Amino acid sequence: MHTVFVLVCAALAATVLTGGIHQRAQAQEQPAPSGSGLPVPRFVSLKSDRVNLRNGPSTDYPTGWVFRRAGLPLEVIKEYEAWRQVRDAEGTTGWVLQTLLSGRRTALVLPWEIKTGQKPPQVPIHSSDSARSSVVVNVEAGVIANLHSCDGRWCRVTVEDYSGYVEQNKLWGVYEGETIK
Repeated sequence: MHTVFVLVCAALAATVLTGGIHQRAQAQEQPAPSGSGLPVPRFVSLKSDRVNLRNGPSTDYPTGWVFRRAGLPLEVIKEYEAWRQVRDAEGTTGWVLQTLLSGRRTALVLPWEIKTGQKPPQVPIHSSDSARSSVVVNVEAGVIANLHSCDGRWCRVTVEDYSGYVEQNKLWGVYEGETIK
């Protein structure tokens, strides 16, 4: 009985060891995914008015969606070689070639407030980082704002020819409490 137990243990150990060696050999054969070295997740924006969102990290994968809005903010959630898995404000995810993305920070104004068939709400851009300051302009939810700086509560933005401050919690494209200098 003791001999059978020892043989079973030896066979089990051999199986585990050879499996581990096989897994290490496979890992060495496949190139490791490389990335930019930048933090993930992070926000970026689209460089072009037409960018294919693919179902996987290669042009061999089909296009699941086409973005048609340069400057649109996207969140990078994963990297694989020259590809970035991104998520948009609606939660749609897919893969984009990194050369089609820019490090320029932009944000969507209240995208979660846009309702089909309803007029989008207006959001004030203030002259300073205070709700009591004068309103420079009101913009509709869904507008893309260029981010210049954020202090965790307010962001200095530009929308077309207008510059001012928007409360950070009204923007998608900047993390809660994030500071941008």
